[in-house]
Amino acid sequence: MGRHEGQKELFSYQVDLDRRVRGDHPLRAIRAAVDFSFVRQEVAGCYGYNGNESVDPEVILKLMFLLFFDDVKSERELMRMLSERLDYLWFLGFGLDDEIPDHSVLSKARARWGQAVFESLFVRTVQPCVAAGLVDGAKLHLDGSLINANASRDSVVRAGPELMAELKRAYHVEERKLEGPLGDPHYQPVNATLVSTTDPDAPCVRQNKHGASGDSRPRYKHHRAIDDRCGVITAVATTPGDVPEPTQSVNLVDQHERHTGCTAAAVVADCQYGTAENYRQLQSRGLATHMAPCLPDRSEANGIFPRERFTYDEARDLDVCPAGQTLHPRHFNERRQAYEYAIRKGVCARCALRGQCTRGAHGRTLHRHFQHELVERAKTQGLSSIARRDRRRRRYLMEGSFAQAANRHHFKRARWRRLWRQQIQDWLIAACQNAKTLVRAFRPGRRAGENRVGAGVPRIAISIRRVLCLLAVKITQLLAPGTLPSYQLR
Repeated sequence: MGRHEGQKELFSYQVDLDRRVRGDHPLRAIRAAVDFSFVRQEVAGCYGYNGNESVDPEVILKLMFLLFFDDVKSERELMRMLSERLDYLWFLGFGLDDEIPDHSVLSKARARWGQAVFESLFVRTVQPCVAAGLVDGAKLHLDGSLINANASRDSVVRAGPELMAELKRAYHVEERKLEGPLGDPHYQPVNATLVSTTDPDAPCVRQNKHGASGDSRPRYKHHRAIDDRCGVITAVATTPGDVPEPTQSVNLVDQHERHTGCTAAAVVADCQYGTAENYRQLQSRGLATHMAPCLPDRSEANGIFPRERFTYDEARDLDVCPAGQTLHPRHFNERRQAYEYAIRKGVCARCALRGQCTRGAHGRTLHRHFQHELVERAKTQGLSSIARRDRRRRRYLMEGSFAQAANRHHFKRARWRRLWRQQIQDWLIAACQNAKTLVRAFRPGRRAGENRVGAGVPRIAISIRRVLCLLAVKITQLLAPGTLPSYQLR
């Protein structure tokens, strides 16, 4: 029985980190697939030509990647454990005797570089997934999640809206007029009388949107789009917590097409995205909307005639009820972007079908949205069997993506303060998740082998499927909403 003598060697010339790190280590696949050296060219203008030499920008970017890849609790902790982790040293290109940088290097680099570098890193994790055949591109899943800001509820102060506006200007809160409906004159911000003195960019919102339970605290909102095939994150957006999720749909679709080079054919989301404005925007781009209506028509459930029982006369611009009476346009609702049609006073009171048509004291009224045909087509697509099947798949595909980010990558709470730093965090987390998806695809084994290049579905089959999906969308645009076929985009 041998005994190990733990004596420190005076000289160590045979330590090879490349041999010490196992061959199937995840960082090996990430280092081979993701090119971090691009950062030197992108941040070249942030450095001078004299003075002290900085830490290599590629090393700094890798350190921030490791911070979220293994969910290290802080930057100080990362630097303390760096000398003990041979895999980290190998990933950074360090030797055993290289000096470990100070933790302040990371915060200074974020402030000096800005946000574009981290967005580029995220895009560079999407591109290898596209090249490996892990991205189909035709079907896209959208969703959003609230993120707790790095600020406590004790930092929230209450005052009037005018004082809050001046206080936010003093804190240099970023302008958000182009995000969501904030430029709408009818928009009312959530909790306009509350502001956090620690992180004024994060508005106070409640976790449970429908009411009673949950606490109101400073929060941001993370929006993401993932591809249907393997769950690769292809688009990310970060907004304050009071920005509605449907307002980011077009932005996410644009990012997806720009990052992947693929044209989307269908968008899958929950009922929060099923608004008339969102339907109009997506349908006008030729996208199939596999999302349930936000406010479904419950007329038939309430025992009265549904909207489909009324006939619209386009030539005279009026609706005809089942009893043959006409409903004339009364006014246009600017906020809802819908025309209201009402029947003349006293007509419904004398109608024999009144009990089956309305419960209102003044008769039946109907609303017809602006670009009504697009809205009705979107509703028909959202209620089809293929849309329901896609939403069932979304439950584990999208929610699983959020669960992985929350459990392994510090997703549900901001590490830093202010909106631009939260955007950096979201891009880094998405880059870590895409890198892990890429590692799993090339891991030996039956399940992983199905996603490898040259295995499973051939690349030519993926291209043919994209063409068929786009062709199906074009055909549905030529059909009436009621005759829309339940095609399958897979």
